Amino acid sequence: MSRITVIGGTGYAGSAIVAEAAARGHQVTALSRSRPDAPIPNVTYIQGDATDEATLSAAIEGADVVAGAYAARGPQDSSFRDAYRTIARVADAAGVPLFIVGGHSSLRPAPGADRFVTDLSDIPAELHDEIRAGSALVIEDLPATPATLDWVYVSPALRFGAHMPGERLGRYRLGDDVAVQPEDGGAISAADYALGFVDLIEKGEHHRAEVNLGH
Repeated sequence: MSRITVIGGTGYAGSAIVAEAAARGHQVTALSRSRPDAPIPNVTYIQGDATDEATLSAAIEGADVVAGAYAARGPQDSSFRDAYRTIARVADAAGVPLFIVGGHSSLRPAPGADRFVTDLSDIPAELHDEIRAGSALVIEDLPATPATLDWVYVSPALRFGAHMPGERLGRYRLGDDVAVQPEDGGAISAADYALGFVDLIEKGEHHRAEVNLGH
C-alpha cells in the first residue's frame, strides 16, 4: 500500500485516479480547489490552492507518490506551467516520484516524427493555449528538472474528457511517446485511463519519460 497524493483530485481524471487507487487499498489524499459532491470513502480531501507552496507541501508531506491532475484550463490556464514547476520542486524535495496526467498532442504519430502539437489546424483555436501549455510541460519543463526528480507524463488517447466519458472496459494499451492509436487518435474512458495510471504507479517501470494510454 502506498500513500498517494493527487493534485486536482476532484476533476475528471483526478477523481478517477483517486477512486482507482483507493479501491486498491492505497492511502489517498486529494488536493483541489473544491470539495467533491460525492466523497470517496477512506480518502482524505484537502481544499486548497495547488499554486500555494505551503498548501502543496502540507498535502505532499508523508506521501510516497504524487499524481498531478492539475488542468490547464479556466482560471488555472495562466498559472499551469508555474504550478507544475512548483509541484515538481516540492516532489523533488520530498524525494517522491511525480506522475502527471498529460495530453494527447505531445505524442508523435510515428518514431522520430514531429509531435501532434506542431500542427493544431484541426483543433479549435480556443483550445490552442491549453494544448501548448500541456505539451510544453513535457517537452521543456520536465526534462529541465533535476535528475533527482523521477517523473512520468501519462498522455491519454485523443478522445478523453468529461464531454466524451466512455465506458470502463477493464483494459488499455500502453505506449511510449508514439501514440498507440495514431490513425484517429483513439479514445479511452476515465476509468480505464485511471486503471493504467495506477498500474504505472504500482509497477514503477518508467522513469523521466512520456507514455500513453489508449484502447
